[in-house]
Amino acid sequence: MDIYKNQTFDEERALYGARGVQVLSCRFDGPADGESALKESRDVEVRDSYFNLRYPFWHDTNLRIQNSEMTELCRAALWYSEGVQISDSRLHGIKALRECADVTIKNSDIISPEFGWSVRGITMKNSNAESEYFMMRSENLSFDNVTLKGKYSFQYITDAVFTNCEFDTKDAFWHAKNVLVKDSVIKGEYLAWYSENVTFENCTIIGTQPMCYCKGLKLVNCRMIDTDLSFEKSEVTASITTSVDSIKNPKSGMIIVPDVKEIIMDDPEAKGQICVEKTAICA
Repeated sequence: MDIYKNQTFDEERALYGARGVQVLSCRFDGPADGESALKESRDVEVRDSYFNLRYPFWHDTNLRIQNSEMTELCRAALWYSEGVQISDSRLHGIKALRECADVTIKNSDIISPEFGWSVRGITMKNSNAESEYFMMRSENLSFDNVTLKGKYSFQYITDAVFTNCEFDTKDAFWHAKNVLVKDSVIKGEYLAWYSENVTFENCTIIGTQPMCYCKGLKLVNCRMIDTDLSFEKSEVTASITTSVDSIKNPKSGMIIVPDVKEIIMDDPEAKGQICVEKTAICA
């Protein structure tokens, strides 16, 4: 195995096509401003290194990155790569991860607009993210103890499980399919519109007009705060543990709620049943 240690690289394609290498305490930075440092490489281990140049990890296979930093100038750091493990690192450049497969991210900090588009298989644990359009059109996601801040997250995703997460995000889970969210807090307007087979279990949901135009929507033992005009045109089965501000025209199914401040049923096609425990009335 070739070892590069305590070196600085700034030329174009500095380690292009590397095979079986360790990159230890190196810097990818300098006046030559070269791109694509480790493009088309495989079996690469990177530790304690600094990336300040564009496109370092494209078309790579079997890549491990530990305790490293990708700055805001390190644009589009990982694209078209497979078998990626990232831990204890900072991904701070725009579009840091795209079109990759079999990715694991742990104990890391992400500040990256348009992160994670069209990724096929990603596990993320104990990490923080700031991003807009986070993880759009990705599939097979498994997130645990992840915090997110940013608009338009998880749109068009499929086959995903989220546990112990906290998301402060607008327009999240639009058009999502086959998603389970457990023991999490989701704050933001217009949650999960047009989604299909999405389940929220033991979650806290905060924000206006959540979960409209859904198919196969389920809520199990969930809290809802500041949620007005909920469930419009949705097929929904829900057990809710808090008062809801308003429920509007659920298409079908049953909603069980301790109290609701306003029920709006002014659409003749709305056949959903609302059971209010406080009044022992189902309508």
